[in-house]
Amino acid sequence: MGSSEFDITAALAAINAPGTRGGLTTPIDKLGRLKGLSLKDHEKYVSLTMEFRCNLKCVHCMIEGTMDHLKPTSDETFARICQDQRETGRWEGLVLTGSEITLRRDLTELAQQAKSAGFKHIRIQTHGMHLGRTDYADRLVEAGIDEYFVSVAGSDRESHDCITQVNGAWDKMMRGMEHLDQYGHVKLITNSVVTTESYMLLPDMVANLDHLKQLIQMEFWNFFPMAEIDEKGLAARHSDILPYLQEAILACRAGGRYVEVKNFPECLLAELGDALVNAQPTLVIDPAFWTEFDRNEFHQCPHRMDCASTECLGLTSAYIARYGDERELLNPLPQ
Repeated sequence: MGSSEFDITAALAAINAPGTRGGLTTPIDKLGRLKGLSLKDHEKYVSLTMEFRCNLKCVHCMIEGTMDHLKPTSDETFARICQDQRETGRWEGLVLTGSEITLRRDLTELAQQAKSAGFKHIRIQTHGMHLGRTDYADRLVEAGIDEYFVSVAGSDRESHDCITQVNGAWDKMMRGMEHLDQYGHVKLITNSVVTTESYMLLPDMVANLDHLKQLIQMEFWNFFPMAEIDEKGLAARHSDILPYLQEAILACRAGGRYVEVKNFPECLLAELGDALVNAQPTLVIDPAFWTEFDRNEFHQCPHRMDCASTECLGLTSAYIARYGDERELLNPLPQ
């Protein structure tokens, strides 16, 4: 199914679960504009939040105050989506995610069911620690999981373990990724949250993962606090982030890797604005998550009405409360 044929209304009806939202930001007919620079495959995937426990304590965790009462996607919804896939082949891939999906003891069974339902690719979003048990990583591959979306918090052992607040997290994650790197059909993708504690680490993240042959894309997610105020002071000023982010983008591309940037003003990226991809796969999650998420109040750029960008999310309430609306710094893209 090509991008132009994707029907989000039909997809949401087939999923038929409260809390489901489509994640595309750019109109379907314009999705091809980033060909060759980004995987840009979000419309081809559906993401199911199947677990809300986690054994890291990342300082930037978005849902630390809600994960104790959010409920994972039900087995009934999972079965319904698998049945729809058998009948329609609607999706190319399935993402199994959560606070930490590898805490589910039946992860291999879920993957096997999804594979037999006709999903071409099975992706997990994970902090990667448990992949360091290489026999476990092998079982995941054998079950059909061929894409690993790994959260990299720092650029080395010291910074990563400090941000995740768990000693040994970096070593286990790296051992797992290096083991999976031996599989020629496996894809590795990393995502890194950009905060006041990590923005200066971005170029070194790229350099220190350069040896991974199967790492095809790196993503940099600018932090937002799921609240009206940035109480932890983790949101960094855009102008502080920018030179490090630019260097990281250029290093990724020089190394032949795709790159996606999330939640950063497109106009500030200038000639690298094509790296901004705020799209996400269709997400199935507890509806209570969106109650907190919507407190961010995105799209508050003072130039929004005059800007031609279809991808930019503008500013959040928390960012403006801390730094102002930066109207002198931001420039609308020409219509």
